[in-house]
Amino acid sequence: MEAQPTAAQPTAAQPTAAQPTAAHTIETVFRLESPRVVAGVARIVRDVGIAEELAQDALVAALERWPRDGVPDNPGAWLMATARHRAVDLVRRRETYARKLAEIGRDLETTAPASYDEPADPDDIDDDLLRLVFTTCHPVLSPEARTALTLRLLGGLTTAEIARAYLVPEPTIAQRIVRAKKTLATKNVAFEVPYGPDREARLGSVLDVIYLIFNEGYAATAGDDLLRPGLCEDALRLARVLSALMPKEPEVHALTSLLEFQASRTAARTGPDGTPVLLKDQNRRRWNRMLVARGIRALDRADATATGAPGRYALQAAIAACHAHAYSYEETDWRTIATLYGLLASRAPSPVVELNRAVAVSMAEGPAEGLKLVDALTAEPALRDYHLLPSVRGDLLARLGRTAEAREEFARAAGLARNESERRLLRAKLRSLPGQ
Repeated sequence: MEAQPTAAQPTAAQPTAAQPTAAHTIETVFRLESPRVVAGVARIVRDVGIAEELAQDALVAALERWPRDGVPDNPGAWLMATARHRAVDLVRRRETYARKLAEIGRDLETTAPASYDEPADPDDIDDDLLRLVFTTCHPVLSPEARTALTLRLLGGLTTAEIARAYLVPEPTIAQRIVRAKKTLATKNVAFEVPYGPDREARLGSVLDVIYLIFNEGYAATAGDDLLRPGLCEDALRLARVLSALMPKEPEVHALTSLLEFQASRTAARTGPDGTPVLLKDQNRRRWNRMLVARGIRALDRADATATGAPGRYALQAAIAACHAHAYSYEETDWRTIATLYGLLASRAPSPVVELNRAVAVSMAEGPAEGLKLVDALTAEPALRDYHLLPSVRGDLLARLGRTAEAREEFARAAGLARNESERRLLRAKLRSLPGQ
């Protein structure tokens, strides 16, 4: 029970099977690689809106060429090279040829890849994705615009997926993204990792967005697959870079710890056919112990640098650590987890946090106590279309032997779920109830 936040058409003359396959590959590759392509091009053109357009141009080129010529051995590098060439052409047209081309040449030739685990100089992080996330989290944008734009550019989410995640109309998200890109351009926001007070002022937004990107990879909002590992990897890498960049910030280490713990479960979270495996049913021997150890070290660093009450990422990392230390679901220290969720609810009130607390309480004190807390959440507007609310309620009702009511809740949850893997899981729960 886990409560967690147009392809090209083949021509009539050549209706081959290879073309749909290539188109599907292009769509998948672009979804995975577009954040890097946008970030790499944004360094050249210094405008995230134009960078996204050039990345889309590279996609169009791939749709034209790959079905005919075959998919390149390194499709991500092909997209990046194509987009960069178009960026250089654009700069040539818009600026003085010799001056700008020399500047770009020096930039691209002298830039060395960053060492993400142990950077030589914490104040000299050279990472386009990190520049992009700090740019899209600039305070000239509203918090809602920052999140929407970053999820669009770094998370690779469509406007429809972002709208579903935030339960707002799709046109609203589209307008936020368009206005955000225009604002960054008109305000001449630098494409850089800021220093000093400016960096600290943007840190909260950056941490939130990195966490949102990880969550979209960890439990995809929509689509056929539960996991999008590329998003998890990018978010975790950005968190590690930030830990090296800001070694005295406890919440940076805490977020890194949380993501390490969550990522450690990836191999155990789906079955051979892609069906989700709930936390209570996971084979913990498949958890990545190296990532668990990294999570513990990062949490130790967060504790060592903290000077006051734990922040919300520190509390969430502590909860994840409780799971990591337990040999089984039943042996988990549920009372401590329930207490930590109580602290988290006071630190960062949220109906989703309360739903997670209800799960922990049900394990520590019994399903009847957990159900009381869940029932108190049924009127929450933010959870009206949240499939995990009826899913959790169905589990608790089933544990109490109230099968008919549990059946109704699982059916409702399956109807609300946007991810096909989660829908299959909920339907399987429905079929497993007595009397089916």
